[in-house]
Amino acid sequence: MITLHHLEYSQSFRILWLLEELGAKYDLKLYNRDPESNLAPAEYKAISPLGTAPVITDGDLALAESNAIIDYILDKHPRSPLRPSADDPHRARHLFWFHASQGSLMSVGGIEMIMRVLEERSPWPISKLLSAVFGKAREAFTRPRQAALLVKIESDLGIAPWFGGDQVTAADITMSYPMESLRDRGELGDGHPNAMAWFKRVEALPSYKSARKIDDRDAVAFAI
Repeated sequence: MITLHHLEYSQSFRILWLLEELGAKYDLKLYNRDPESNLAPAEYKAISPLGTAPVITDGDLALAESNAIIDYILDKHPRSPLRPSADDPHRARHLFWFHASQGSLMSVGGIEMIMRVLEERSPWPISKLLSAVFGKAREAFTRPRQAALLVKIESDLGIAPWFGGDQVTAADITMSYPMESLRDRGELGDGHPNAMAWFKRVEALPSYKSARKIDDRDAVAFAI
């Protein structure tokens, strides 16, 4: 049986939601972050091949990386509609957002987070120099890339209600973390009505509600 090693305030909520949506049998082991470093405890790092969340174990297997875990679990549920078949008209749309979540949105967000941390924690005048350099990087790369993604998000969710098409798929599950991060940073709001309507649909799903109850996410502050 699959065990989800669930680190608080982490991306592993997506795996919890997936398992609830599938109605799968699983074990759940909870881990708290170190109160001083805010990092995963040694016990957790000893399990994860990368020392990162999420991670699952299945017998002797320990598997990290969100989308790898999602694919592994869906392989065990081949009839699930969460992964559209090759002949499904929404297959390409599902694949794009399933991979864009990690390959584009999370990458841009991660770069922005690193730049922001370096700016805030570096002493003056290094911080001033970094701000000038990073300002050019934002103008040339991160902001245009994010803006293009936001346009496509709003457009696609205006055509069909879910990232995977007419029904919820694994694309919606893996997109949930970067979407919540964008919303919490103020990048999504009244100017993105289709995206905001997607949040309402997600939050109305019984599987999302049950996963949130297990995770106690009312206390969670999302960040990349």
